[in-house]
Amino acid sequence: MKRNTICCIYNSGPHYRWPIFKALADNFDIDFCFGSNTVYTKSIKTFDYSKLPGFTRLLRNRRIFGKFYWQSGALRQLLKPYRQYLMLGEAYCLSSWIIAFAAKLLHRKTVCWTHGWYGRESGIKRIISKRFYSMFSEILTYNDYSGNLLAEGGIPRSKIHTIGNSLDSRKHRAMRSELHSTDIYSSHFGNTDPVLLYCGRVQQSKRLDLMIEAAHILQEHGTNVNLAFVGADNEHVGLEDMAHRVGLQNKVWLFGPCYDDNKLAELFYNATVCVSPGNVGLTAVHALSFGCPVITHNNFPFQGPEFECVRPGLTGDFFRQNDAADLARVIAKWLGHTARQREETAKAAYAEIDGKWNVDSQISVFKSVLKQKN
Repeated sequence: MKRNTICCIYNSGPHYRWPIFKALADNFDIDFCFGSNTVYTKSIKTFDYSKLPGFTRLLRNRRIFGKFYWQSGALRQLLKPYRQYLMLGEAYCLSSWIIAFAAKLLHRKTVCWTHGWYGRESGIKRIISKRFYSMFSEILTYNDYSGNLLAEGGIPRSKIHTIGNSLDSRKHRAMRSELHSTDIYSSHFGNTDPVLLYCGRVQQSKRLDLMIEAAHILQEHGTNVNLAFVGADNEHVGLEDMAHRVGLQNKVWLFGPCYDDNKLAELFYNATVCVSPGNVGLTAVHALSFGCPVITHNNFPFQGPEFECVRPGLTGDFFRQNDAADLARVIAKWLGHTARQREETAKAAYAEIDGKWNVDSQISVFKSVLKQKN
């Protein structure tokens, strides 16, 4: 029986990462080891590991102290004749340090798949993480911003590659031909006012209060908008109370969590703009996949890597962080777009996603750093 030559060790398999892991299995001789739970956010659903070709071992993520943890069973992969290791590049995972160091001694290739630096790291954190990244043969970062920070910090540019991030891009691309205007919002709100959509976990750190405050500012200046919030509210943020205090109780729709791709596509396509007042994350990729522009804040060290797919004036815009008045100003600019401008925005959004933020682009990068499947 032929042995796979690559081992992928990851902290967990979030449901939205199934497409890229399945593509890896289809394109490489690779085994997968996943953690039994997400270390920081246990509420994130994981896909069924048993359905992934090459799934080999379930690791136990054991918290040591603070954010540091250990993956029980991970070191055993060093005893197998793998030639390459593809690993989540997280310095908090103490077992990853040992695997990266031991693999280097064994002359085996290691590829670090990581967020990299954000630009807000303290001196000691930069020193520790730089030592961690320096052990790897190659480093894959989700955006150019992070890769540039690593290079400026002394990591050799030649080993840094931008890989982007993705959702189910092949499926989403195929769905575009079915997109059309519906009454999903007008039937709920009973009006045809523009719709500001938020999609993601409803929690305090997302600063959704800014979105409600911006809508109130717009209303005071004679512009009415509807607000739709799609996502689970596990922190009981109290959006309804916020809206009621400023007289917007009839302009807010708490849609709740949604995992139906067709329904999400309809929500994005029919919204005027997607707003992420806090860090934006994969919501930006999701929205642009269905032609919806994205507005988020401009303090990049406190952003998710996907902020880079927001091209000011083309696929969305940025506002001054924590400034509701500036958010209202930026939203107003997009509310004034003509039908033709909205079509151009959708084209630009599709081009951005199809150019970089998709599974096929990621696999192309993987092929440049990993030995391809025969």
